[in-house]
Amino acid sequence: MTRIVPGVVDVVVLRRVGRSWRVLVMERAPGARSTGAWEIVHGSIERGETPVEAALRELSEETGLSANALYSITVNPFYLPRTDTVQLAIAFAAVVTSAKFTLGPEHSRARWETFAAARKRLAWPRTHELLTHVAWILRSGNAGALGDVLSVRNDSNG
Repeated sequence: MTRIVPGVVDVVVLRRVGRSWRVLVMERAPGARSTGAWEIVHGSIERGETPVEAALRELSEETGLSANALYSITVNPFYLPRTDTVQLAIAFAAVVTSAKFTLGPEHSRARWETFAAARKRLAWPRTHELLTHVAWILRSGNAGALGDVLSVRNDSNG
């Protein structure tokens, strides 16, 4: 029987440049799953870990960055054939202030892109939808009236 599992987190990493946002996109390294595909931060939720803890850990492991603000955005289901499970990808937006990142071994390069450029580069269709949600929610520079529901972590920069 197929199970539903909250198994992964997706994290859109953003920083402000003037009045607009830049999105961090990363290319999968040679020898990694989906070599050459461009993606956002993502990874498994470890046993005993909350989705928020997993998002912050994956952000740190894959980029060396920490979030000044973290927003819960949506949940995306997908089927994983090798485990016969419907996985739930819990998606977040992490606002950072630093433009400098340190890539982990899964990625060979990365760059800051506009929302439009990121959509063209990113491989996974559900990530394109996620960027649309993030752009809408953070259009004023923060989550505005939705912040009291969506904000997981926020400081004066978020």
